[in-house]
Amino acid sequence: MSYLTQGIRNIALAGHAGGGKTLLLEALLLEAGATRAKGSLQRGTTLSDFDPQEKRLLHSLDAAICGFDRGATHLNLIDTPGYPDFIGRTLPALEAVESVAIVVSATGSLDSYTHRLMEFAADRGLCRLVIVNKIDAKEAHPQSILRQLRESFGAECLPLNLPAGSGRGVVDCFFQPHAGASDQAADFSTVEAAHTQIIDQVVEVDEELMALYLEQGEELSPEQLHDPFEKALREGHLIPVCFVSAETGAGVRELLRVFERLMPNPTEGNPPPFLKGPADDAERVAVSAEPGKHVIAHVFKVTIDPYVGKLGIFRIYQGTVRTGSQLLIGDGRKPFKVAHLYRLMGKETIEIAQAIPGDICAVAKIDELHMDAVLHDSHDEDHYHLKSVRFPPPMLGLAIEPERRGDEQRLADTLHKLIAEDPCVRIESHAALNETVLYGMGELHLRVLLERMAERYGVRVKTHPPGIPYRETITRAAEGHCRHKKQTGGAGQFGEVYLRVEALERGSGFEFVDEVVGGSIPGQFIPAVEKGVRQALHEGAIAGFPIDDVRVCVYDGKHHPVDSKEVAFVSAGRKAFLDAIQKANPIVLEPVVKIEIAAPTRAIGDITGDLATRRARISGNGSLPGQRASVTALAPLAEITDYQSRLKALTGGEGSYTMDLSHYDPVPPRKQQELMQAWRPRKEED
Repeated sequence: MSYLTQGIRNIALAGHAGGGKTLLLEALLLEAGATRAKGSLQRGTTLSDFDPQEKRLLHSLDAAICGFDRGATHLNLIDTPGYPDFIGRTLPALEAVESVAIVVSATGSLDSYTHRLMEFAADRGLCRLVIVNKIDAKEAHPQSILRQLRESFGAECLPLNLPAGSGRGVVDCFFQPHAGASDQAADFSTVEAAHTQIIDQVVEVDEELMALYLEQGEELSPEQLHDPFEKALREGHLIPVCFVSAETGAGVRELLRVFERLMPNPTEGNPPPFLKGPADDAERVAVSAEPGKHVIAHVFKVTIDPYVGKLGIFRIYQGTVRTGSQLLIGDGRKPFKVAHLYRLMGKETIEIAQAIPGDICAVAKIDELHMDAVLHDSHDEDHYHLKSVRFPPPMLGLAIEPERRGDEQRLADTLHKLIAEDPCVRIESHAALNETVLYGMGELHLRVLLERMAERYGVRVKTHPPGIPYRETITRAAEGHCRHKKQTGGAGQFGEVYLRVEALERGSGFEFVDEVVGGSIPGQFIPAVEKGVRQALHEGAIAGFPIDDVRVCVYDGKHHPVDSKEVAFVSAGRKAFLDAIQKANPIVLEPVVKIEIAAPTRAIGDITGDLATRRARISGNGSLPGQRASVTALAPLAEITDYQSRLKALTGGEGSYTMDLSHYDPVPPRKQQELMQAWRPRKEED
């Protein structure tokens, strides 16, 4: 190992699809001497897009790490997916770095996904850099992109270089502002003016340096500016902008120099948000990038290959991991031995003897490893965890079942592997609908998951649109009673239950209260009553959907010293609960989602009109850079299950949206009658 922690640079390339992140990575690897030739998307030879699906689609579907040495510097560059559908693969990768480089195309405009990534990076305290790619394209408008960046993210967005010669090269505004100053593009300010802007912005965070700069008028060297530059990055006081062309290599050498000399190493970035203890009482704890302390590392990516097995990829924040080290997972009691330790270069795993703070490395075939796990070598850090990432909930679902009978267990095992790799995959089993539903972030996400199931794991499924996850609840208090008595010769069954149901606030769930006094129902039978109630909760009472937001109070009953059994009180509890529900004016609830849409301004009228036909309530709108606007609305999930295709038609493919579950509301009376009538035949069959 030829580098120290101070020589490590961990940088993620993020941004919307089409920005050119993968080809930019290839250009950087070639410039750094890590590869001999630049890979091609069309030929499927790029280092980071090595999965067969990625080669076929010509887009990144997962985060890929390329770690390489350049002199005394070790760079870990992470290429992340650009489609919002794969945000569950992108956000965890951003946790492993000090710096995020947002890549945008000089031929397009800023979109909602770029804003989302910038906001996430700021919230996590990551240093941000914007790379404007494709400056040589015929339709490029880099000056417009810079203007949009400053409008969207503030005057902190300042160029470190400027395009020159119609994008055939760049001129430096930081290291050598006086060289090539006459070659800058006419649409930008002068190089001297851009240099002055950067210096003014940087020295604002260092009073002594600012005094030296203002009072004495001294020219400050890059070495003098290094520490305040890092501080400005950490505080979000500076967001550098670099211009490049991954296709021609223009600006790539300058960008690599920025990575090496200006972006923070693991000792300079903001400290990671490690916490100790349960979520409600968690306390912030300090973790230092010292090789001699206890090991603390975080697993940010898990891949499962049918042949290689499980590969856990982690970032070391403290201590040194060596081959033969014993590491604990979370608060587990049993450690695992690091038999082999790997550095990653795309799909290639390179075995190494040790890894220091700041390193990104991997271990294989440790079944207990899981995403977001904290690895450590001392029980002192048993309850350490990183501040949790709030992922958008996957709302687009497909009901699935295996094509071949007998593949149910293989399907279940495969689904568990998909969940282990991607936090934005969710599986729900709807017993009332007899469905297993696979939820993803969008149509592309689901299509990729289904192809992966078939190609990687050999499990083919049939799909159909899922039922809507309705709920049932009550609107007033009521009482129920059941006497269960059964005599079949010999010992019989007897149990009698009186209970009361009360409506709770929406979203409160279920409460069970034991108010029995005097032993009318012996204590050992109260759990049986609750079991019966929960059976009815799951089965539903009027339309076959789970019952929610209800409190059940058992207050009286009777028992028999010989015939009373658990099964009797299960049955009595269930029937008494259903008796009370029927008297409590039950209703059906439907899920309502908050939908946020970003689209070209010209399409907003059509979008709001279409939403109105879907029982949506517009709750807000706003303007976005680049002739775009946003619309926020609350809409029943049942009305927008096909919204992706509809929005694509309304906007010519230029619209995007996100959905989050907001709350449950009563369905319209006519819809409730339809649901109740559809359930009655199924209930009679059962």
